[in-house]
Amino acid sequence: MSEYQSRPKGRSSRFHGRVVHADGRRCDSPGCAEAGEFRAPRSPRPERDGYHWFCLEHVRAFNAGYDYFKGLSEEEVAAERVGHPSWERGSRPFATNANPADLNIDDPLGILKAMQGFTRRFGAGGARPDGTRLSAKDRQALKVLGLGDDASLEAIKKQYKRLARRYHPDTNGGDRSQEHQLHKVIDAYTHLSQSPAFSS
Repeated sequence: MSEYQSRPKGRSSRFHGRVVHADGRRCDSPGCAEAGEFRAPRSPRPERDGYHWFCLEHVRAFNAGYDYFKGLSEEEVAAERVGHPSWERGSRPFATNANPADLNIDDPLGILKAMQGFTRRFGAGGARPDGTRLSAKDRQALKVLGLGDDASLEAIKKQYKRLARRYHPDTNGGDRSQEHQLHKVIDAYTHLSQSPAFSS
């Protein structure tokens, strides 16, 4: 007799899959006196061979060394492969290991851009209307100039001149307090003017 806790409560019952047995079942690991609250299959055919019942420590040890195919013949392993949706599928790199510039994400409504951190992690919005890919440095430089990914080289030149006038000490009565911003604008324009994405 056992009672499944679908919503465990409290520090001692916070793990999903915990089963509290009314008869006080003990862990099946030899010499362990803890409660056997987590089940683990005795074989790949638990409907036939049943389950072990372990405490948290021993079910973790069981899971760490579990081999689904242990004890199966070659014929049984082959039978498992038939119709399996991902058995023959090649593994792919995690997105965090991929070069964001290589990802082609179509987000015409800007939904993904609104997700915090998405653009930084996955390069959403990294393509220009002509399909040219923008690097992370290209996008950062455009941001410094206050322009979007679709800005033309002509628009970049125009914005550069406008911002250079705004931040230059000569147009601010010799005030050099915004000179740092001027250098950022110059660096951004220099990068974009040399970027393959904006070459004619």
